[in-house]
Parts: sequence; C-alpha cells; structure tokens
Amino acid sequence: MSKTISIIIPAKNESISLGGLLRQIKTVQPTAEIIVVDDGSTDKTPEIAKDNGATVFSHPYSTGNGAAIKTGARMASGDILVFMDGDGQHNPDDIARLLEKLHEGYDMVVGARSTGSQASIGRLAANQFYNRLASFMVNHNVEDLTSGFRAVRADKFREFLYLLPNGFSYPTTSTMAFFRAGYTVAYEPIIAAKREGKSHIHPIKDGIRFLLIIFKIGSLYSPLKLFVPISFAFFLTGIVYYLYTYLSIGRFTNMSALLLSTSVIIFLIGLVSEQITQLMYSNRSN
Repeated sequence: MSKTISIIIPAKNESISLGGLLRQIKTVQPTAEIIVVDDGSTDKTPEIAKDNGATVFSHPYSTGNGAAIKTGARMASGDILVFMDGDGQHNPDDIARLLEKLHEGYDMVVGARSTGSQASIGRLAANQFYNRLASFMVNHNVEDLTSGFRAVRADKFREFLYLLPNGFSYPTTSTMAFFRAGYTVAYEPIIAAKREGKSHIHPIKDGIRFLLIIFKIGSLYSPLKLFVPISFAFFLTGIVYYLYTYLSIGRFTNMSALLLSTSVIIFLIGLVSEQITQLMYSNRSN
C-alpha cells in the first residue's frame, strides 16, 4: 500500500529562504502534504508559507523548535513524516533518498551531514563528541545525533512526543529513544548548505542542553550505562585512598569508607533504575 507523506517545517523568521524552499519541495514531492509551523515569527513567514501552498499552524509566541515539531507531528495526516529546516540548509532533492531508505524497512532515516557541512570547527568537534557519547549510551553507532533532517514512520514517532523537549534537542531525544525502543535507524549521507539568515542556536547554552538530554535519555533508557562508570570511579578512588592511608598511617579512614559505600549506593540506584526500565518496556509491549 502506498504511504502518504507529510513534510513538516518548523519556521521562525525564515522569510528569506522559505519561499524558494517550498517551491522546490512542490517540484520534487508534488503529492506530499506540506506543513509549516510558524513559531511566533515577527516577519512574513506565515504569509509566504500560505502563498506557496503550505498548510500553516501558527504559535502565538515562540515556544521552541521542538514544540513546533510536536505541533506538526500532531497535525500531520501522513503515514510518513519528513522533518526539515526552513533555513535553506536541507536540500529537498535528498528527501527521495531518505524515503527510499525508509522503504527498505527502517523506522527512521536520518540525514547525516558530511564533515564539510558543519558550521564551524567548534560545532564539528561538539557534534562528534555527542555522537560518540550517544553511541556508548544506546550501544549503537550514532552518526549524526543532532541532524534535524529525517524521515520517520508517524505512528512510532508519536509514541515519544511526550519525551521531546521544546527546544532544539528534539533530534537528540528522538534518535536515542528509537534506538532504546528497539526500532531501526539508518543514516543517509547529505550535504547541508550554509543557512540563510541568522541562526537561532546558541552554541554554549544549547550545547549544554544537548549534553543534559543525552544523560536524561541515558538514565531513562539505559541507566547502568550511566551509573556503572560513576560507581566504578568512586570505588576505584576509595581503594586507592585506602591503600594510601594504610601504607602511610596504617588506618582505614572514614573517607575511604564513604567513597566505597557511595560507589555501592550509586550502583544499586542504577540497578533499580534498570529494572524499572525493563518493567516499563515489558508493559509497553503487551
């Protein structure tokens, strides 16, 4: 059975690039539903979207990129959702490749940006760090954790709407949630163009937010991956300190006891969290 496609574009003050983007989408995906979620724009973004045939849902004020994504996902009628930015970075010609990969049986296909597509060396280094940390957390290779260009099966994506943050971290959360839920994720190489207009991302603030989201999802879906290394660090520190005090003053000190007992407590918290997670997914699958 042919699947219907909804293309969702969150947009805030993207009047410079949005018109050309929508015309190009109409050319390469003429049968797709196109939804533009206007996140409190103060320019002519909603008017341009309507003039180019898109369905527009407007937030009365800016609630965040993730909130716009959630609005679009709730309102879309397609079986397959395609998310892309409205700033001209994502090439509509690549949508066909994402969909082709999705039709191979994957549940989500992410447009993985090439090294040359990164905005700066700092952004490249940060994204590589996020990718490696996320890969460790979910025990899968994560090639591009923060890419906002992706195609996904609508019913599966909507399962995790309650988890998605309202800011720029929705790609991080959805990718890690899919992996932990046992859904299949593939990556398709893309080249992202330089954005038109001013970026809404604040590198330091949003970088810290991305990092916190990784730990949040890690603790929710794979707690032992997070708690065991911390427990081991306390345990190792306690043993080293005990050897130092035993050899220097011949005593087992309160600090050694505190470090060792803390390591045990952290491990037990991780173990209980892991059991709760397993029960949650067992109930979810029934």
